[in-house]
Amino acid sequence: MNANAMSNFEIVAREDFSDVTYLLEVRHPLMSKAAKPGQFVIVMLNEQGERIPLTIADFDRKKGTITLVIQAVGKTTKQMQQECKVGTVLYGMVGPMGIPSPISHAKKVVCVGGGLGVAPIFPQARGFKEAGAYVIAVLGFRNKDLVFWEEKFKGCCDELILCTNDGSAGMKGMITDGIKVAMAGHSDIDEVVAIGPPVMMKACADATRAAKIKTMVSVNPIMVDGTGMCGGCRVKVGDQVKFACVDGPDFDGHLVDFDDLMLRLSRYTKVEKEAHERWSESCRMAKQVGAHALDALARGRAGQAELLELPDPFEDAPGG
Repeated sequence: MNANAMSNFEIVAREDFSDVTYLLEVRHPLMSKAAKPGQFVIVMLNEQGERIPLTIADFDRKKGTITLVIQAVGKTTKQMQQECKVGTVLYGMVGPMGIPSPISHAKKVVCVGGGLGVAPIFPQARGFKEAGAYVIAVLGFRNKDLVFWEEKFKGCCDELILCTNDGSAGMKGMITDGIKVAMAGHSDIDEVVAIGPPVMMKACADATRAAKIKTMVSVNPIMVDGTGMCGGCRVKVGDQVKFACVDGPDFDGHLVDFDDLMLRLSRYTKVEKEAHERWSESCRMAKQVGAHALDALARGRAGQAELLELPDPFEDAPGG
């Protein structure tokens, strides 16, 4: 039995929101029953692939599926964008991991999602609504072409504030402008929950600090083993050091040291760039070899066509 048959994490649906953002719905009945808002999974595309953490964007207990929304920014996520089609399988998917987001007894909550963070904030917005809270969603995108799940949020939120940088959809402004609109319209906000890039979550925490509104952020830095053993996901929270994979990923946004987090994440930029370049080069070589073979067949020289066996581009750096 091959590894794919053993794993059987079948992709049953895919949707492309933009040139770089795509959705994968993966069949995993047991995980769909166990998953809760705020948790994440660690995915491996193939046996040689790196382990990447992805926050669960949705789960359907009846269908037995887990939904992931991914942005193709690095080697692995771009490779997944090319290879993950309906009917294919993932080599590995471990989870649900992390402490579930606490769905508090807050009566009025603002759920903030920026860019790709819009997807993982959805289960929390739905969870708060099911708990009886008045839910205000603040979603931010660069422009209207990148907007997704607007109707999905309208179905579980009492208010939706949509922001785009260029004003092509919703109100023109940054995500913090949307938070200010929500705060101006509601003086009784109990909690703000924000998910997005570190710089965005830092801005959200700064926007609510003066008003002393409880602000939770979901921190998913570099993760490797998902057990707290490697220390790659350590985060400074107040005067303590936490590990996002086992202590989080949700922390008090007013206590997270975002400057330290962003500095640490920037250290991986060079490694990620080198991995992407190796993968891109292997793809280019594969296309050249494929074109050579087709040309040989067309000329009736199929027997003479030499199909080169490409070296594993990740042989010298397991995991990419």
